[in-house]
Amino acid sequence: MPQPAKKLFIDVLSGQRQPVPPMWMMRQAGRYLPEYREVRAKAGGFLDLCFNPELAAEVTLQPIRRFGFDAAIIFSDILVIPYALGRSVRFEVGEGPRLEPLDDPAKVATLASQADASKLAPVFEALKIVRSALDPKTALIGFCGAPWTVATYMVAGHGTPDQAPARMMAYRHPEAFSKIIDVLVDSSIEYLLAQLAAGADALQIFDTWAGVLPPAEFVRWSVEPTRRIVEGVRAKAPDAKIIGFPRGAAAQLPGYVEATGVNGVSIDWTAEPAFIRERVQSKVAVQGNLDPLVLITGGAALDRAVDNVLANFAAGRFIFNLGHGIQPETPIAHVEQMIRRVRG
Repeated sequence: MPQPAKKLFIDVLSGQRQPVPPMWMMRQAGRYLPEYREVRAKAGGFLDLCFNPELAAEVTLQPIRRFGFDAAIIFSDILVIPYALGRSVRFEVGEGPRLEPLDDPAKVATLASQADASKLAPVFEALKIVRSALDPKTALIGFCGAPWTVATYMVAGHGTPDQAPARMMAYRHPEAFSKIIDVLVDSSIEYLLAQLAAGADALQIFDTWAGVLPPAEFVRWSVEPTRRIVEGVRAKAPDAKIIGFPRGAAAQLPGYVEATGVNGVSIDWTAEPAFIRERVQSKVAVQGNLDPLVLITGGAALDRAVDNVLANFAAGRFIFNLGHGIQPETPIAHVEQMIRRVRG
Protein backbone atom coordinates (compact mmCIF):
# COMPACT_ATOMS: atom_id res chain seq x y z
CA MET A 1 0.00 0.00 0.00
CA PRO A 2 1.39 3.48 -0.84
CA GLN A 3 2.01 5.63 2.22
CA PRO A 4 -0.06 8.84 2.48
CA ALA A 5 1.98 12.00 1.84
CA LYS A 6 3.42 13.59 4.97
CA LYS A 7 1.96 16.95 5.90
CA LEU A 8 4.56 18.89 7.89
CA PHE A 9 1.87 21.14 9.39
CA ILE A 10 0.02 18.10 10.79
CA ASP A 11 3.29 16.51 11.97
CA VAL A 12 3.98 19.55 14.16
CA LEU A 13 0.47 19.38 15.66
CA SER A 14 1.11 15.67 16.28
CA GLY A 15 4.17 16.54 18.37
CA GLN A 16 7.02 16.34 15.84
CA ARG A 17 9.28 19.37 15.55
CA GLN A 18 10.38 20.19 11.97
CA PRO A 19 13.86 21.56 11.13
CA VAL A 20 12.19 24.21 8.92
CA PRO A 21 8.87 25.21 10.46
CA PRO A 22 5.79 24.82 8.25
CA MET A 23 4.13 28.14 7.49
CA TRP A 24 0.88 29.80 6.44
CA MET A 25 -0.77 33.15 7.18
CA MET A 26 -4.05 34.02 8.81
CA ARG A 27 -6.27 35.76 6.20
CA GLN A 28 -3.85 34.57 3.49
CA ALA A 29 -6.76 34.52 0.99
CA GLY A 30 -7.55 38.22 0.94
CA ARG A 31 -7.43 41.75 -0.36
CA TYR A 32 -3.62 42.07 -0.58
CA LEU A 33 -3.81 39.70 -3.61
CA PRO A 34 -4.94 41.17 -6.96
CA GLU A 35 -6.36 37.78 -7.99
CA TYR A 36 -8.52 37.76 -4.85
CA ARG A 37 -9.84 41.27 -5.58
CA GLU A 38 -10.78 40.14 -9.08
CA VAL A 39 -12.82 37.16 -7.80
CA ARG A 40 -14.33 39.27 -5.00
CA ALA A 41 -15.62 41.80 -7.56
CA LYS A 42 -17.12 38.98 -9.62
CA ALA A 43 -18.84 37.41 -6.59
CA GLY A 44 -20.82 40.48 -5.50
CA GLY A 45 -21.19 40.63 -1.71
CA PHE A 46 -18.79 39.10 0.81
CA LEU A 47 -21.25 36.39 1.91
CA ASP A 48 -21.97 35.64 -1.77
CA LEU A 49 -18.27 34.78 -2.07
CA CYS A 50 -18.31 32.68 1.12
CA PHE A 51 -21.31 30.69 -0.11
CA ASN A 52 -20.20 30.15 -3.71
CA PRO A 53 -18.25 26.85 -3.47
CA GLU A 54 -16.30 27.30 -6.72
CA LEU A 55 -15.26 30.88 -5.97
CA ALA A 56 -14.53 30.19 -2.27
CA ALA A 57 -12.36 27.25 -3.34
CA GLU A 58 -10.58 29.40 -5.92
CA VAL A 59 -9.61 32.13 -3.42
CA THR A 60 -8.56 29.48 -0.88
CA LEU A 61 -6.14 28.05 -3.45
CA GLN A 62 -4.75 31.39 -4.70
CA PRO A 63 -2.13 31.93 -1.95
CA ILE A 64 -1.09 28.27 -2.17
CA ARG A 65 -0.42 28.60 -5.91
CA ARG A 66 1.42 31.87 -5.44
CA PHE A 67 3.46 31.14 -2.30
CA GLY A 68 3.43 27.36 -1.73
CA PHE A 69 2.35 27.60 1.91
CA ASP A 70 2.19 24.36 3.93
CA ALA A 71 -1.49 24.84 4.77
CA ALA A 72 -4.58 26.30 3.12
CA ILE A 73 -7.44 27.61 5.26
CA ILE A 74 -10.92 27.44 3.78
CA PHE A 75 -12.28 30.84 2.77
CA SER A 76 -15.29 31.60 4.95
CA ASP A 77 -16.19 33.74 7.97
CA ILE A 78 -16.84 33.18 11.67
CA LEU A 79 -20.34 34.70 11.27
CA VAL A 80 -21.70 31.94 9.03
CA ILE A 81 -22.92 30.20 12.22
CA PRO A 82 -25.24 33.08 13.27
CA TYR A 83 -26.44 33.14 9.64
CA ALA A 84 -27.20 29.39 9.82
CA LEU A 85 -29.04 30.08 13.09
CA GLY A 86 -31.44 32.25 11.11
CA ARG A 87 -29.99 35.63 12.15
CA SER A 88 -29.69 38.45 9.64
CA VAL A 89 -25.99 38.88 8.76
CA ARG A 90 -24.70 41.36 6.22
CA PHE A 91 -21.35 43.00 5.50
CA GLU A 92 -21.25 46.74 4.82
CA VAL A 93 -18.31 47.97 2.76
CA GLY A 94 -15.87 49.76 5.06
CA GLU A 95 -17.99 49.07 8.14
CA GLY A 96 -17.73 45.32 8.69
CA PRO A 97 -20.50 42.96 9.78
CA ARG A 98 -24.02 44.01 10.73
CA LEU A 99 -26.36 41.64 12.60
CA GLU A 100 -29.72 42.05 14.31
CA PRO A 101 -28.64 42.58 17.97
CA LEU A 102 -29.50 39.98 20.63
CA ASP A 103 -29.17 42.56 23.37
CA ASP A 104 -31.80 41.48 25.91
CA PRO A 105 -33.22 38.19 27.27
CA ALA A 106 -36.48 38.54 25.30
CA LYS A 107 -34.54 38.62 22.01
CA VAL A 108 -32.32 35.72 23.11
CA ALA A 109 -35.49 33.65 23.61
CA THR A 110 -36.06 33.93 19.82
CA LEU A 111 -32.68 32.32 19.00
CA ALA A 112 -32.92 28.99 17.14
CA SER A 113 -31.56 26.07 19.14
CA GLN A 114 -29.54 24.63 16.26
CA ALA A 115 -27.98 25.78 13.02
CA ASP A 116 -29.55 24.89 9.68
CA ALA A 117 -26.83 22.66 8.18
CA SER A 118 -28.18 23.21 4.65
CA LYS A 119 -27.16 26.88 4.87
CA LEU A 120 -23.59 25.76 5.56
CA ALA A 121 -23.48 23.14 2.78
CA PRO A 122 -21.59 25.47 0.37
CA VAL A 123 -18.69 25.64 2.85
CA PHE A 124 -18.44 21.83 2.89
CA GLU A 125 -18.65 21.75 -0.90
CA ALA A 126 -15.80 24.28 -1.14
CA LEU A 127 -13.69 22.14 1.21
CA LYS A 128 -14.18 19.11 -1.04
CA ILE A 129 -13.15 21.09 -4.13
CA VAL A 130 -10.02 22.44 -2.38
CA ARG A 131 -9.05 19.05 -0.99
CA SER A 132 -9.19 17.45 -4.43
CA ALA A 133 -7.08 20.27 -5.92
CA LEU A 134 -4.42 20.50 -3.17
CA ASP A 135 -1.09 18.72 -3.25
CA PRO A 136 -1.38 15.83 -0.75
CA LYS A 137 1.50 17.38 1.26
CA THR A 138 -0.48 20.61 1.84
CA ALA A 139 -2.79 20.60 4.85
CA LEU A 140 -6.33 21.97 4.71
CA ILE A 141 -7.63 23.89 7.73
CA GLY A 142 -11.29 24.28 8.67
CA PHE A 143 -12.34 26.77 11.34
CA CYS A 144 -14.99 28.42 13.43
CA GLY A 145 -15.19 31.42 15.69
CA ALA A 146 -15.09 30.69 19.41
CA PRO A 147 -18.51 31.12 21.07
CA TRP A 148 -17.38 34.16 23.08
CA THR A 149 -16.13 36.06 20.02
CA VAL A 150 -19.15 35.14 17.86
CA ALA A 151 -21.49 36.10 20.72
CA THR A 152 -19.87 39.55 20.98
CA TYR A 153 -21.02 40.33 17.41
CA MET A 154 -24.44 38.75 17.94
CA VAL A 155 -25.16 40.81 21.06
CA ALA A 156 -23.93 44.20 19.79
CA GLY A 157 -24.97 43.65 16.17
CA HIS A 158 -21.50 44.81 15.05
CA GLY A 159 -17.92 44.96 16.24
CA THR A 160 -17.01 47.46 18.97
CA PRO A 161 -13.60 48.57 20.32
CA ASP A 162 -13.83 46.55 23.56
CA GLN A 163 -16.99 44.43 23.03
CA ALA A 164 -18.62 46.18 26.02
CA PRO A 165 -22.22 45.23 25.00
CA ALA A 166 -21.51 41.49 25.32
CA ARG A 167 -19.48 41.95 28.50
CA MET A 168 -22.30 43.96 30.09
CA MET A 169 -24.90 41.43 29.02
CA ALA A 170 -22.84 38.56 30.48
CA TYR A 171 -22.80 40.44 33.82
CA ARG A 172 -26.45 41.58 33.76
CA HIS A 173 -28.14 38.52 32.23
CA PRO A 174 -25.77 35.56 32.63
CA GLU A 175 -28.51 33.00 31.98
CA ALA A 176 -29.55 34.57 28.68
CA PHE A 177 -25.92 35.01 27.67
CA SER A 178 -25.26 31.35 28.58
CA LYS A 179 -28.03 30.34 26.20
CA ILE A 180 -26.28 32.10 23.30
CA ILE A 181 -22.99 30.41 24.24
CA ASP A 182 -24.61 26.96 24.57
CA VAL A 183 -26.27 27.22 21.15
CA LEU A 184 -22.96 28.32 19.61
CA VAL A 185 -21.05 25.45 21.28
CA ASP A 186 -23.46 22.83 19.92
CA SER A 187 -23.61 24.39 16.44
CA SER A 188 -19.81 24.76 16.28
CA ILE A 189 -19.24 21.09 17.14
CA GLU A 190 -21.50 19.96 14.29
CA TYR A 191 -20.00 22.52 11.91
CA LEU A 192 -16.41 21.46 12.64
CA LEU A 193 -17.22 17.76 12.37
CA ALA A 194 -18.80 18.38 8.97
CA GLN A 195 -15.66 20.27 7.89
CA LEU A 196 -13.51 17.27 8.88
CA ALA A 197 -15.85 14.97 6.94
CA ALA A 198 -15.51 17.25 3.89
CA GLY A 199 -11.70 17.00 3.88
CA ALA A 200 -10.25 19.36 6.51
CA ASP A 201 -7.05 17.97 8.09
CA ALA A 202 -7.10 20.30 11.10
CA LEU A 203 -9.31 22.92 12.73
CA GLN A 204 -8.71 26.35 14.22
CA ILE A 205 -10.96 28.06 16.78
CA PHE A 206 -10.59 31.86 16.55
CA ASP A 207 -11.26 33.70 19.82
CA THR A 208 -10.28 37.16 18.61
CA TRP A 209 -11.85 38.95 21.60
CA ALA A 210 -10.66 36.62 24.40
CA GLY A 211 -8.21 39.27 25.64
CA VAL A 212 -10.90 41.72 26.80
CA LEU A 213 -12.13 39.35 29.54
CA PRO A 214 -11.03 39.46 33.19
CA PRO A 215 -9.58 36.13 34.46
CA ALA A 216 -12.77 34.59 35.93
CA GLU A 217 -14.82 35.58 32.88
CA PHE A 218 -12.04 34.36 30.58
CA VAL A 219 -12.41 30.89 32.12
CA ARG A 220 -16.21 30.99 31.98
CA TRP A 221 -16.77 32.46 28.53
CA SER A 222 -13.60 31.61 26.55
CA VAL A 223 -11.94 28.53 28.05
CA GLU A 224 -14.99 26.47 29.01
CA PRO A 225 -16.92 26.81 25.72
CA THR A 226 -13.73 26.00 23.78
CA ARG A 227 -13.09 22.97 25.99
CA ARG A 228 -16.63 21.75 25.28
CA ILE A 229 -16.14 22.17 21.52
CA VAL A 230 -12.83 20.26 21.55
CA GLU A 231 -14.42 17.53 23.67
CA GLY A 232 -17.50 17.37 21.41
CA VAL A 233 -15.42 17.13 18.22
CA ARG A 234 -13.09 14.50 19.70
CA ALA A 235 -16.04 12.40 20.89
CA LYS A 236 -16.68 11.62 17.20
CA ALA A 237 -13.25 12.35 15.70
CA PRO A 238 -10.75 11.29 18.41
CA ASP A 239 -7.66 12.21 16.35
CA ALA A 240 -8.87 15.68 15.35
CA LYS A 241 -6.03 18.21 15.35
CA ILE A 242 -7.25 21.51 16.81
CA ILE A 243 -5.52 24.89 17.23
CA GLY A 244 -6.90 27.49 19.62
CA PHE A 245 -6.33 31.21 19.16
CA PRO A 246 -7.40 33.14 22.27
CA ARG A 247 -5.95 36.45 21.10
CA GLY A 248 -4.58 38.61 23.90
CA ALA A 249 -4.77 35.82 26.49
CA ALA A 250 -1.14 36.43 27.58
CA ALA A 251 -0.47 34.94 31.03
CA GLN A 252 -3.70 32.94 30.84
CA LEU A 253 -2.45 30.80 27.93
CA PRO A 254 -1.06 27.91 30.02
CA GLY A 255 -4.43 27.48 31.75
CA TYR A 256 -6.24 27.67 28.40
CA VAL A 257 -4.01 24.97 26.87
CA GLU A 258 -4.34 22.72 29.91
CA ALA A 259 -8.12 23.01 30.16
CA THR A 260 -9.10 22.88 26.48
CA GLY A 261 -6.90 20.04 25.25
CA VAL A 262 -5.94 21.80 22.00
CA ASN A 263 -2.97 20.42 20.01
CA GLY A 264 -1.58 23.85 19.34
CA VAL A 265 -2.09 27.47 20.26
CA SER A 266 -1.70 30.56 18.09
CA ILE A 267 -0.04 33.52 19.80
CA ASP A 268 -0.21 37.21 18.95
CA TRP A 269 2.85 39.44 18.55
CA THR A 270 2.68 40.76 22.14
CA ALA A 271 3.35 37.31 23.68
CA GLU A 272 6.44 37.18 25.91
CA PRO A 273 8.76 34.61 24.25
CA ALA A 274 10.47 33.06 27.30
CA PHE A 275 7.11 32.62 29.03
CA ILE A 276 5.62 30.96 25.92
CA ARG A 277 8.62 28.63 25.50
CA GLU A 278 8.61 27.50 29.12
CA ARG A 279 4.91 27.40 29.92
CA VAL A 280 3.16 26.74 26.59
CA GLN A 281 5.50 25.31 23.91
CA SER A 282 6.70 22.70 26.40
CA LYS A 283 3.13 21.30 26.31
CA VAL A 284 1.77 21.92 22.78
CA ALA A 285 2.75 23.29 19.37
CA VAL A 286 2.92 27.07 19.07
CA GLN A 287 1.87 29.04 15.98
CA GLY A 288 2.73 32.67 15.30
CA ASN A 289 3.63 35.41 15.84
CA LEU A 290 5.07 37.95 13.40
CA ASP A 291 3.57 41.44 13.76
CA PRO A 292 1.47 42.08 10.61
CA LEU A 293 2.71 45.69 10.61
CA VAL A 294 6.36 44.63 10.23
CA LEU A 295 5.24 42.59 7.21
CA ILE A 296 3.92 45.84 5.70
CA THR A 297 7.22 47.58 6.59
CA GLY A 298 9.52 45.06 4.88
CA GLY A 299 13.27 45.57 4.46
CA ALA A 300 15.77 45.02 7.24
CA ALA A 301 13.07 45.43 9.91
CA LEU A 302 11.17 42.45 8.48
CA ASP A 303 14.32 40.30 8.30
CA ARG A 304 15.13 41.09 11.93
CA ALA A 305 11.58 40.35 13.05
CA VAL A 306 11.44 36.98 11.20
CA ASP A 307 14.84 36.01 12.65
CA ASN A 308 13.60 36.97 16.10
CA VAL A 309 10.49 34.78 15.82
CA LEU A 310 12.59 31.83 14.62
CA ALA A 311 15.18 32.35 17.38
CA ASN A 312 12.42 32.39 19.97
CA PHE A 313 10.37 29.38 18.86
CA ALA A 314 11.91 27.28 16.05
CA ALA A 315 13.81 25.02 18.47
CA GLY A 316 10.46 23.53 19.56
CA ARG A 317 7.21 22.46 17.92
CA PHE A 318 6.45 25.50 15.81
CA ILE A 319 4.31 26.72 12.90
CA PHE A 320 5.36 30.07 11.44
CA ASN A 321 2.47 32.50 11.06
CA LEU A 322 1.49 36.08 11.80
CA GLY A 323 0.24 37.23 15.19
CA HIS A 324 -3.09 38.10 13.53
CA GLY A 325 -4.42 38.37 9.95
CA ILE A 326 -2.43 39.88 7.09
CA GLN A 327 -3.40 43.50 6.36
CA PRO A 328 -4.84 44.42 2.91
CA GLU A 329 -2.07 46.97 2.18
CA THR A 330 0.74 44.38 2.61
CA PRO A 331 3.07 44.29 -0.43
CA ILE A 332 3.33 40.85 -2.04
CA ALA A 333 7.12 41.29 -2.28
CA HIS A 334 7.28 41.43 1.53
CA VAL A 335 5.40 38.14 1.84
CA GLU A 336 7.92 36.61 -0.57
CA GLN A 337 10.78 38.08 1.48
CA MET A 338 9.32 36.56 4.68
CA ILE A 339 8.98 33.12 3.06
CA ARG A 340 12.59 33.17 1.78
CA ARG A 341 13.80 34.15 5.24
CA VAL A 342 11.88 31.42 7.04
CA ARG A 343 12.78 28.67 4.57
CA GLY A 344 16.38 29.80 4.26
